[in-house]
Formats: sequence, C-alpha cells, structure tokens
Amino acid sequence: QVQVVESGGGLVQPGGSLRLSCAASGTISSIYTMGWYRQTPGKQRELVALVFSGGSTTYADSVKGRFTISRDSAKNTVYLQMNSLKPEDTAVYYCNVKRIPGLPGYWGQGTQVTVSS
Repeated sequence: QVQVVESGGGLVQPGGSLRLSCAASGTISSIYTMGWYRQTPGKQRELVALVFSGGSTTYADSVKGRFTISRDSAKNTVYLQMNSLKPEDTAVYYCNVKRIPGLPGYWGQGTQVTVSS
C-alpha cells in the first residue's frame, strides 16, 4: 500500500506564489509518474502537471510558464511551484502517485488553494 500526503495549500493574492509538496510512503518499489491534479465544485478533476520516472514533464496549457513540477526521487516527493497565481487557479489540488501505467494510482487527500484579494 502507498500513502500520499500533500501540504502547502492556502490563501494567496492574485500574482502571488505557493509551493505544494507531496510525499509518498509505504510499499514503493518504483514510481512511474507523480503528478498534480485539481478540481473545483461541479467540474471533473483535471491534470495540472506530471513528472515521469525519467524526468520528463507535462503541463496543462493553462499553467505553462507559471507552474513548475519537480521531483526528489530519493525522498519520493514531488513539488509544484506555482507563480503568478490567478483566481481561476483556485481549486483543491490532489497529488497522484502511479506505479504502473494504465492503473489509477494512489491519491492524496487534497489541499485547498485559494487565490483571492
């Protein structure tokens, strides 16, 4: 079993920055992807950023140039640096850890990010 714990959410003004962290623990022999998703009420959860085991990354178009995902493989931890935040970035952010391609992986409990003046 794998446990996933996020931290770092909060309230920030438009244009501000936040850094989210996600730590995976438990039975981890290898990790395929670690990623961040977000969800607002009434909408489907959407991909924000993903980092693969080889180090490649992918981002949603809406966050390109503003968000940066990074990973510390030794600590099984992934970070999301969010800059130039906008009100539309407000959501619950979830971390996902996937060991096997095609399977849903493991989710954290989510952390609220609110961008408001």
